[in-house]
Amino acid sequence: MTDVIPAPRAAQGAAAPDVFRFGADTTVWAAPGTDTTARWLRAVLGPALGLPLPPAAGEDAPGVLRLRLDDTLEPEGYRLTVTGRDAEICGGDAAGVFWGAQTLRQLLGPDAFRRAPVRPEAVRAVPAQVVEDAPRFRWRGLLLDVARHFLPKDGVLRYLDLMAAHKLNVLHLHLTDDQGWRIEILRYPHLTEIASWRARSRFGHRASPLWEEKPHGGYYTQDDIREIVAYAAERHITVVPEIDVPGHSQAAIAAYPELGNTDVVDTAALTVWDDWGISRNVLAPTDTTLRFYENVLEEVLDLFPAHAGRFSAFVHLGGDECPKEQWRASPAAQARIAELGLSGEEELQAWFIGHFDTWLAARGRRLIGWDEILEGVRTAGGTGPDGGPGAATGLTPGAAVSSWRGYAGGIAAARAGHDVVMCPEQHVYLDHRQDTGADEPVPIGYVRTLEDVYRFEPVPDGLDAGQARHVLGTQANLWTEVTEDAARLDYQAFPRLAAFAEVAWSALPAPERRDFAGFERRMRTHYRRLDGLGVAYRPPTGPLPWQRRPGVPGRPVEGTPPAR
Repeated sequence: MTDVIPAPRAAQGAAAPDVFRFGADTTVWAAPGTDTTARWLRAVLGPALGLPLPPAAGEDAPGVLRLRLDDTLEPEGYRLTVTGRDAEICGGDAAGVFWGAQTLRQLLGPDAFRRAPVRPEAVRAVPAQVVEDAPRFRWRGLLLDVARHFLPKDGVLRYLDLMAAHKLNVLHLHLTDDQGWRIEILRYPHLTEIASWRARSRFGHRASPLWEEKPHGGYYTQDDIREIVAYAAERHITVVPEIDVPGHSQAAIAAYPELGNTDVVDTAALTVWDDWGISRNVLAPTDTTLRFYENVLEEVLDLFPAHAGRFSAFVHLGGDECPKEQWRASPAAQARIAELGLSGEEELQAWFIGHFDTWLAARGRRLIGWDEILEGVRTAGGTGPDGGPGAATGLTPGAAVSSWRGYAGGIAAARAGHDVVMCPEQHVYLDHRQDTGADEPVPIGYVRTLEDVYRFEPVPDGLDAGQARHVLGTQANLWTEVTEDAARLDYQAFPRLAAFAEVAWSALPAPERRDFAGFERRMRTHYRRLDGLGVAYRPPTGPLPWQRRPGVPGRPVEGTPPAR
């Protein structure tokens, strides 16, 4: 058991040494509610073992692997019992059974992570034992930024498999930004005809003089999205879509110029942005814009149904990094501020986000946004043009916050009664560099080593027990401005995502008391699992020659990142 990642709560070997051997006569008995795991075992584990794993005639047959639910176990918790005669996975729910199957796969050895048998007899024995386990956090997420560099559908499905292997259960799919729009909206075809392609891309950080002079883009059809959501649900992963507003929207404005601040900018001349950073071209706070995005979201809600996973009520609307220069110069925006009795542009953004917060809540959904959605918020006050009260800009009780600028936003949100996902950039932005070495490709941000990520603590100091319960969990974010292809994505994600998964799942001690040396020992086996899965991870000794990017400028930040 010493090499299982993430580490389980408890594992105990049998009193007498024994093993359960998978063979041609091994069958699977699946109780009602465990069918997704049974399908996964036959589709994924069966080929690695070279075995059909057919349905069992009965639950007491010799050589059977039983799957059942046990409502005395915690949600997503499981108990894996292996004897010399049979094996059983009990789960507190269907997800718990599935996570138990992921542990069983690890116990079978690294060859169980391949797609066909390479040493069939060597991989089929599991020592007799009992493993009892449950996650620390409900939300264990990974953000994939497919807007800056498009990841084709098969790449997304592959990352869902990698997430499942690490017991991560939320894929935050960042679908829109200044540099591209990645989801088909039938009512607005220009979003894919125009907004999904840019003419070129800067290679490296935005200060780099290097350009890749070819178009970049792509998008997911609505059937692609349905497939991704269904594939994720089979693995008990929820896909949370992000449609960014009111900033990070130049691609949408390039497709539909009426969405921008036409009274201060020639929006018809805008193109999908080919650079990195934060565009000044933001959405206009007009009724036209509101109706457009309501129509977009109607289709988004249909594609990401509320029954598709534990957190499928959530829709992420960004709300971050919205420059206000155009609103300050725009007569239309200033008239909107006066009409609503707002104090200025900060409250205008809060009103904009609040509109969609209320709109989503009326449809049984929950808004989640970056911690900037807390800015400019007030529940009442101000004076309208008729001398009456101004518009409220508060968030609904169901709104949640992704705390990315350190811990402060998450602390403020939890104290205000809002749920929080902790993803501070200085700790779990996996696009940041992994070492100080000169060979690190396009070094961005602070150094975040494998050990740094392993010692990350999602629940900040300063919250009482009631407030801490608002911390739904944590998420690692993988932005792709300088992550140009799938191999580079792997390099940035792994092995650090394995450390993050243990932080999100396991009941670890305080950061300074965590056994990182023990984790490194377990990683020796886990690297072989990643090899079996074909992951182009960063080796412990540093980047391989083809993983380097010599001569491509980055943006390294020196020193130790702030703790909070």
